[in-house]
Amino acid sequence: MWTRQHKQRNTGRLIIPSLCVVFLTYFGFHAYHGEFGINSKYQLEAETAELQGRLDAVRARRIDLERRVQLMHEGTLEKDMLDEQARKALNLSHADEITIMLPVAR
Repeated sequence: MWTRQHKQRNTGRLIIPSLCVVFLTYFGFHAYHGEFGINSKYQLEAETAELQGRLDAVRARRIDLERRVQLMHEGTLEKDMLDEQARKALNLSHADEITIMLPVAR
């Protein structure tokens, strides 16, 4: 009669827990760093805040330009606005005036 004797190994008990750790690590990494992860959310919120600031600046500039255009319409033409625009376009001023040149923001 033949009998086989072998030593019991403990490695079989570590296979399932190690696979679970690998899967949890993989999904945890992508939950934080993935395209729709936590880190991406914070980056999108920062970009949204920056773009909102730029939008507010553009809206303020547009309101200012619309107000200035409204002053130049027929019937509401302001002499000061007309004088300012003419001097700016012709680059002229009187001899007794002090001219301060400001950079034009575009």
